[in-house]
Amino acid sequence: MAPVLSMFFTPTILFLESKGHKVHVLCMSLGNADGFGDTRKEELYNACATLKDGFHEEWDHGLLAELTMEQIQLWDIDTIVTFDSYGVSGHPNHRDVHHGICKLLHENQQENIEAWELVSLNMFRKYSGAVEIWLSPLISSSSKQLICCLVNCNPSRTFKAMAAHRSQWVWFRRLFVTLSSYTYVNMLQKF
Repeated sequence: MAPVLSMFFTPTILFLESKGHKVHVLCMSLGNADGFGDTRKEELYNACATLKDGFHEEWDHGLLAELTMEQIQLWDIDTIVTFDSYGVSGHPNHRDVHHGICKLLHENQQENIEAWELVSLNMFRKYSGAVEIWLSPLISSSSKQLICCLVNCNPSRTFKAMAAHRSQWVWFRRLFVTLSSYTYVNMLQKF
């Protein structure tokens, strides 16, 4: 698995931690698409090896919902933050996670679970870097849906988090983190 948390969700995690929330990470794959599973397992604590990783692997949405619900109950979780239906990069596994969470929410409507999805951006906005800090609030203010814009006040922490994924901290990911608006701001839309 690419270091998804570091690449896409750092502003959200830092915001939640700054407000005193306890953040739990649920990883749905070992990350063995390129044969580096053992290395990546060490890099991401408590990774889940139940599912395969890769562009050609379709994940069982029911199993994703079941595994997620187990963790919700185990840790008394009341809020989920996940990908939207496009999955930021279009990666099939990211999209499957979204559909698994949709299934979970549909099947557990009586539960009091709040869910938010990271809004996927078009190519221009995705690589607009820090400029997105100003674009996101402007665009979200015209939305009919509830959207929160979370700014990363310390982008260097994204770089530090990515550097922890030594096997994946290659030139194109360094470039991605530098140019990606997800380093600087997250737009979360309520499910």
